[in-house]
Amino acid sequence: MSREKRDAHRGDEKKEEIKEEIKEECAEKAAQTEEASDKPEEKAPEKTAEEKLKEDLAALDDRYKRALAEYDNFRKRSQKERDEFFGDGVSFALTAFLPLIDNLERAANASNDEGVKMIQKQTLDIIQKLGIEQIGKEGDAFDPNIHNAVAHVEDDSLGENVIAEVLQKGYTRNGRLLRPALVKTAN
Repeated sequence: MSREKRDAHRGDEKKEEIKEEIKEECAEKAAQTEEASDKPEEKAPEKTAEEKLKEDLAALDDRYKRALAEYDNFRKRSQKERDEFFGDGVSFALTAFLPLIDNLERAANASNDEGVKMIQKQTLDIIQKLGIEQIGKEGDAFDPNIHNAVAHVEDDSLGENVIAEVLQKGYTRNGRLLRPALVKTAN
């Protein structure tokens, strides 16, 4: 026999040995499984009808409570979203009127006309009733969250980071910023 044929023959013999080993292992595992299945299983005592009904009732009660909590959360979330949308809409509309309020203030300061001053006062009363507050007064401490510094002056009579002059008033509504105040800061 040639060398190549001998090597091929040995390889075939090895394959046959491995196949036999696998078959034996499978047979052993099958036997073990059969032995395990032949043993009688210990069964839990069957539940009475009353116990089954109690379990069903508890499951239904749990589902009911979960559905109720989910609905309550949905209701609260929906109300919060409606309030936010309404507040955003009101804030947007009021922001559109702020230039008008600024122009009324300028007209009242430039004119001695009592009619303009009355209109300005009435407008300020209305915005106050709507919950709008003016921010940015001379002498207040500068807060970058509500003030926009557009100029800086050196003035020893004023403290550090103090508003020296208000160029345009800012406004807030219910704690939300509608428009920052444009200010000059000192030191």
